[in-house]
Amino acid sequence: MFEIKHREKMVERALLVGAYTAVEEKDDAEDLLNELGELVRTLGIPIIEKLLIFNREPQARLFVGSGKAEEVCNRAKELACDIIVFDNQLSPAQQRNWETLAGITVIDRQEIILDIFGTRAQTREAKIQVDLARMAYSLPRLTRAWSHLGKQGGGIGSKGEGESQLEQDKRKIRGQIDRLKSDLKEVRRNRANQRKDRKRAPVPNAAIVGYTNAGKSSLLRRLTGADVLVENALFATLDTTTRKIDLPNKQPLLLTDTVGFIRKLPHQLVESFNATLEEAVMADFLVHLLDASHPRVLEFYGTTMKVLSELGADAKKTLVVFNKIDQVDDPLTRAMLRSHHPEALFISVHTGEGIDQLVEQLGGLVGEGTREILLHLPHDRTDLLARLHREGRVEQTDYEEEFIRIRASVPERFRRTLEPFIIL
Repeated sequence: MFEIKHREKMVERALLVGAYTAVEEKDDAEDLLNELGELVRTLGIPIIEKLLIFNREPQARLFVGSGKAEEVCNRAKELACDIIVFDNQLSPAQQRNWETLAGITVIDRQEIILDIFGTRAQTREAKIQVDLARMAYSLPRLTRAWSHLGKQGGGIGSKGEGESQLEQDKRKIRGQIDRLKSDLKEVRRNRANQRKDRKRAPVPNAAIVGYTNAGKSSLLRRLTGADVLVENALFATLDTTTRKIDLPNKQPLLLTDTVGFIRKLPHQLVESFNATLEEAVMADFLVHLLDASHPRVLEFYGTTMKVLSELGADAKKTLVVFNKIDQVDDPLTRAMLRSHHPEALFISVHTGEGIDQLVEQLGGLVGEGTREILLHLPHDRTDLLARLHREGRVEQTDYEEEFIRIRASVPERFRRTLEPFIIL
């Protein structure tokens, strides 16, 4: 695989910079800069200082004005920093201009997230998606990544200078992007087939969605006992995991954990992770998990809903669940959250508070799609009887001479399979 040249040494001292263009945006910019700090720490890079800059309008050369840029560079030198990380998106030209001015590595939020995703990807699908996003991001930045780009190809008998190394590298990356896209299509076909297999069995499916680090994987483990990675870090896992949970009404439910959302997610990753997020689109309903202890939890709700809207999944039946309620001692905060989401559940995956109520609600949502039927099942169709016990709720069973009389509640999709034997 063609790869972009890595930085020669591990960075040890980072200066974080965020710029905002309006006074009313300052609080939001500060919060985003703090979030960038969490992302940088996830990569194990020590943060020396954070700078918040008022920038009336973006400048073409350095994004901020030359005076502010000089101040940032001087501060980086004073602190002996070896990397500057911008919360704002920098164009390839701006990135090169900054590195020329500062004399050290300068990257932006997108590159940090791409690096995190690169370390987190485990399955073939996630790795392909990350590689594809990295290639798309790196293509216009090749002149920054390589030291030999000015060299020319050609030789004895050639008609011209030949192909520059830059052109060769760009051609290689474009070819790699085409191959990755082809591989991703194959993975998506396999994923679609797996989803079809799940849909053939009339088992409802719910997707857990929400902002990164809200506790989605922890909730899946708590409810199903799934052996999934649980870590207090942003984007601890990128891969979807689907496990079955048996509800109190004997109805089964497939529960899927999805990749976490975040503000200012690079568009290359939004596009690359459509296959992963399709789980939310295809689910029967959603469990929207939120971190009740975070001061900007309602903004995170809006971020997730915006992404779901872009996917066409925002109109799905959704159960809003506030997690980490054990970390919220202020009764006013709880009251504020209830006023915004009166139908929401409040739970703690850590302590178990509210988990029983959540399971009951899940059972209620699954039950909304069921109907009670009376059927006469032939004695030789015990396979359907077994499925009734496994995927529905059997209320009464009477073994008669010519058939088995059964009264049961079944999902609508399973009802179609039983149609020939339904009496009422």
